[in-house]
Amino acid sequence: MNKRDDARVPFQLHKTVVLVGMMGAGKTAVGTALARQLSVPFRDSDHALEAAANRTIAEIFSRDGETFFRARETQVIGRLLQDDPAILSTGGGAFMSESNRQMISQRGVSVWLSADLKLLWSRVRHKDSRPLLRTADPLGTLSELFEARVPIYEQADLKVQSAAGFTIEDMVDRVIAALLERPDVLTGP
Repeated sequence: MNKRDDARVPFQLHKTVVLVGMMGAGKTAVGTALARQLSVPFRDSDHALEAAANRTIAEIFSRDGETFFRARETQVIGRLLQDDPAILSTGGGAFMSESNRQMISQRGVSVWLSADLKLLWSRVRHKDSRPLLRTADPLGTLSELFEARVPIYEQADLKVQSAAGFTIEDMVDRVIAALLERPDVLTGP
């Protein structure tokens, strides 16, 4: 029997779980399913920022620039971390900020959804909603971002490795297993 089969014993989330990782790592998809499985709210810092600005992330980048976006992103993450424990998906660059990492560490737990470059590229290459990939060489740009960000993502509290054959449910099970190793974060069946 897997954890999802035993709905009689509820999980107890004690801290907000902040999903970090590259664009295409599955933070939103896995986060939504994880929140549902743990019966807690799902929050997305990019969506909260878009709602507050009444503009898309791409529009904010285009109109106000990345520096402005990153400052608003930090404010939004701080606000979302003040709420009751939940699953929080962040944008790929959010964890690059030292102040964001400290804030996440103090108020929650970071979980890096790690995926290799080939898998990430297969997931993002046909999407035009990624402002950082609007370049002449989007794969080259993704590769540069990957190389720069992985050493920072390695600072996350927990790492959950993804693979091409994993379903969203597989990843949810893997994240739950990692979280259960931290009773200060999650207890349950």
